[in-house]
Order: sequence, then C-alpha cells, then structure tokens
Amino acid sequence: MRLKKAETEFIQWERVCRVATADSEGSPHAVPVCHVLVDGKIYFATGAGAKKLQNLKANPRVALSVDLYSDSWTHLRGVLVQGRTRFIERGPRFRKIRSALYRKYPQYPDEAAIEEGDSVIVEVTPSRVFSWGFGA
Repeated sequence: MRLKKAETEFIQWERVCRVATADSEGSPHAVPVCHVLVDGKIYFATGAGAKKLQNLKANPRVALSVDLYSDSWTHLRGVLVQGRTRFIERGPRFRKIRSALYRKYPQYPDEAAIEEGDSVIVEVTPSRVFSWGFGA
C-alpha cells in the first residue's frame, strides 16, 4: 500500500506518532514514539525489553496514528496506518535508519542513544491507511 503525497509529507513533518499493539491475549497497549518515514515504511526505535516490542513479537500487527489537533476543527488532520512489523537489530539497515532518526531528532544521541544489541528498530509496512483533513 502506498501513502498519498499529502499523507507522506504529513507523516514526515509530524514529530510524534502513537503506536498501538496488543499482546498474545489481545490486551491493548498504546504509546507515543518518535518516527521516520523511509521508502514508504515507518520506523521507530525501542529498547530491547520494551512492552511494545514484546507485544509485536507475539503479534506483529500494529496501528500507528499521526495526528494534529486544532481548536478549529476544520484544521484537524491525521493518518492512521495499519500494518505488519519486522525487526532490525543490527547491520547496515539498522545504521541507515538510526541515522535518519538522528537527523530528524538531534536529541537522540545524547538523550536516548540507539545502539545495536541494546535497541531494536521496528519497521512498519503499511497495509491499510485511513486519513482525514486532507481534502478530497
């Protein structure tokens, strides 16, 4: 599934998305993450022991919401992406996505460094996309 140009630009621009996962019992878990969009896929990093990663290993389906609230509701917009995940734990792809995250979020290296063996990069391949506020 390809994102539309307006959806792509919006996801690239926004600073935070919310990630919803469910464990093997179906219990939901939702958290904000810092993300990047590279080659039509959404990526975020997480600690190797994080609950969201445990959930995704048990159930690789995920939903991501990138949205913008405004008190003027005519300006509300957002993108909901449903997809499947895979994990990147080391190697050239890990370093490429880490670099993209570091460019978008310069605080990362000093505040929450992403290290091979310590962190996992989650790749989300969109399978369904819903958006609002972008016009027809």
